[in-house]
Amino acid sequence: MGEYASGAVLPWPAYVPPGCDEPTMSESDGVRYLHFGTEWIQGAMRVARPSELVLAYTQQMMAWLLFLEPPRDSFIGILGLGAGSLLRYTLKHMPGSVVVAEWNPRVTHICRAYFRLPESARLHIDHDDAAVWVKRREHLGRYLCLMVDLYDAQAQGPVRESLGFYRDCYRALDEVGILAVNLFGNHESFPRNLANISKAFKGRVLELPEIDEGNRVVLAFKGPGLNVTVQQFLDRAQAVESGYGLPARRWAKSLLAQGMPAL
Repeated sequence: MGEYASGAVLPWPAYVPPGCDEPTMSESDGVRYLHFGTEWIQGAMRVARPSELVLAYTQQMMAWLLFLEPPRDSFIGILGLGAGSLLRYTLKHMPGSVVVAEWNPRVTHICRAYFRLPESARLHIDHDDAAVWVKRREHLGRYLCLMVDLYDAQAQGPVRESLGFYRDCYRALDEVGILAVNLFGNHESFPRNLANISKAFKGRVLELPEIDEGNRVVLAFKGPGLNVTVQQFLDRAQAVESGYGLPARRWAKSLLAQGMPAL
């Protein structure tokens, strides 16, 4: 059972696909965390500021803003709802529509009950396997960005990682689009995922620096090559930092220090 802040009791979904993990919660110092019956954190929300991106890797998932400014008619796709952090942030800061693929209806349920899942005409949630969802005809060529954060209860390796899956992500992006994927740098799946993303996106891949928790965010690009000067890139980072409240200048300097390849 779940309970809204108003006290209304919310029953569990009538049908849950086999193999879905049971979501659980914890709370400390004003931050509410989502788990799947383990100590591993699957998402977080600062109760006083629910649209804030608490975890560093969720901030890095927005690093695609260094390269694209979302227009009013854009579609952003999120694969894996978690605690709804990326969803809440995107709806607050961007004008377009957000479509979420979430396999486990219980995750959506607990987000509605405890993680301030927004009610918005710009939001649609599909309860579907991300690997099936991304193949569907209605998603082909639709998304400015896909943010992929698909982990099981152990939270150490993506549950969808095949070359076919990443090629389907490529096809779901608009003519110009970016894939952002949360990987785990210290997990044996990292090189395999990186190789498959690189093949699917013709080598147009950037790796952001690994953060303390071990997460490693990878960006992959579709569309015309990027043709900007270093100063233009730094100016864009300043605009993202000012407009979105993200540490974009740090990301930009890190990418430049790595010798950012031609994209």
